[in-house]
Formats: sequence, C-alpha cells, structure tokens
Amino acid sequence: MSEPLPREDRRVGLLGVPMDLGQGRRGVDMGPSAARYAGFQSMLEELGFSVEDSGNVGVPLPELAGSEDEPLWRLGAVRDVCTDVCGQVRETVSGGTFPVVLGGDHSISIGTVSGVAAANRVAGEKTGVIWLDAHADFNTPESSPSGNIHGMPLATLAGRGHPELVDIGGEGASIRAEDVVLIGLRSVDLQEQRLLTEAGATAYTMKEIDAYGIARVVRKAIENLSHLDRVHLSFDLDALDPETAPGVGTPVRGGLTYREAHLVMEMLNESNIVTSLDVVEINPILDAKNTTAELAVELVASLMGRRIIALPR
Repeated sequence: MSEPLPREDRRVGLLGVPMDLGQGRRGVDMGPSAARYAGFQSMLEELGFSVEDSGNVGVPLPELAGSEDEPLWRLGAVRDVCTDVCGQVRETVSGGTFPVVLGGDHSISIGTVSGVAAANRVAGEKTGVIWLDAHADFNTPESSPSGNIHGMPLATLAGRGHPELVDIGGEGASIRAEDVVLIGLRSVDLQEQRLLTEAGATAYTMKEIDAYGIARVVRKAIENLSHLDRVHLSFDLDALDPETAPGVGTPVRGGLTYREAHLVMEMLNESNIVTSLDVVEINPILDAKNTTAELAVELVASLMGRRIIALPR
C-alpha cells in the first residue's frame, strides 16, 4: 500500500470541474465555487498541506453542448471535459501530489478516476475505488431509464459504457469492478442492480449500515481494498440524508447522518488508504446558506486528518 499523503511535503492539487452536462437539473456547475467559498483551501492549509489550486477546467454551457445525432445526451461535451480532467489528474498523481477534484455532477469522475488509474498503471500500481453515494451510478447506455451520463460513471470506469468514455485515459476499463466498494446505496434501478451484481462489485446499502453499523461497514470496505496500491474516494454529497445535506443534485431520503459521515472519513484517514478524492453533486441552488458546501469542507477535513483531540505524532 502506497503512502496516500507524502508527509515530507503534504502537497494537494485542487481542481474544479463546474459541469452539469451529465444530467438535467441545473446548479451543480456552481459546486466548485461553493466549496471554495466555504473555505476548502484554507481548511487544507490549516491542516498543514501545501495547496496548488489549478482553477477550473473549461466546460461548455449546456445550451451549447450536444446534438440530436449523439447516441448519448451531450456525449461529446462530457467526453471532452473528462479527457481534460483525466490529463490534469494524471499529471498531478505522477508528480506525487494528492489530487482533489471538486464537481460538478458525478460524470466528472470518469475523468478523475481514469486519470488516477492511468498514472498508477505507469507506476505499476493497482487502483481501487470507494464510491460513497446514494446511487450506484452503474447504468449503461442500454439500461439507463434517463440517458443521463451522471448515472453511468462507475459502470463506464469498469468498462461497461460508451467506448468514447470507457477509453478516456487508455483503451479499456480504468478499474476492475471487484476493486470497487460502494457505501450508502438506497436508490438503485432494477437493471442496474443486476449489472452491479454480475460485475462483482461490493455494495453496502443503507440496510447494512442500519443493521450492522457504519463502523463495521467501513472496516469491511477497508479490508476489501487493503491489497491495492492506491484507493480513490468518490464522494457524492447525496450519500448524506437531505435533512443534513439539502443542497445536492439528486437527494434521496434516509441517508447517512452527520456523525456517520464524519466517522466514515475519520476511519478512512486512520486507515491511510485514500490516495485521491473527488467531491461531487453540491448544488447551491437547492442549498440553504451554503450549508452543504460547508459540510463538505468539514467532512474532507476529517478525511485529511482533522481530529477532535489532536494526538502527538
């Protein structure tokens, strides 16, 4: 297992992807700005990290993206943005810096994870993924009820999507489904359930969390991925209950509580397993006084090492 954070310099590379092309509800394109306004960079600096903010990648307006001739809605625009993200993230990882990508809808993870995986392949390292989300995002173009790409990124990364998206970062799948653990599921389409089971990914729904407790679920997730060199955390804020995180792209009742979410992050930090991160689906239009973005900053702080009582090193 590689060290997730180089302790000698503690460098973080921040990148914004203001994209809402993968779905139909506007607002998540303002997620990176909301997170920055909530003090994302200053939080990292207070924890002792050197932060380089590369700004935002260019994203076309939804009204100017896509055509009726495309097999998927806005396929070309999503492909181009994710290709840009992939290149920048790959460079960040190859330079020994911890990448943090701020979205944007969850389709940005096609770029984030493919970039991480591409850099890791060059280094001879294997990549796992923790998908913290209310949704499995394991639809394919054939199974998707809506055709929205933000419901397809995990399947795409595992090689089960449109070729123009699957091959971002290199020909074929970026990750193996058996190296994926999903946590917090509570809204999964019928065909998506079958695809996820057939693929061999490990999934913990809210039922398992209710029955066994979040700590046991996270321990099992860490155990499942501990043989891998690198682990990416893809954090969709709708994993939390909408009463706690109202400003998300696709809210679903019955999610993680405030303390459950913090415990997830605290345990992942203690495990030293996470080596890259994206934070997605913050929608300020649906939020109350930037509450959800501020919560995202708090939770990432727990992931990156903030403790209730600081322990001597």
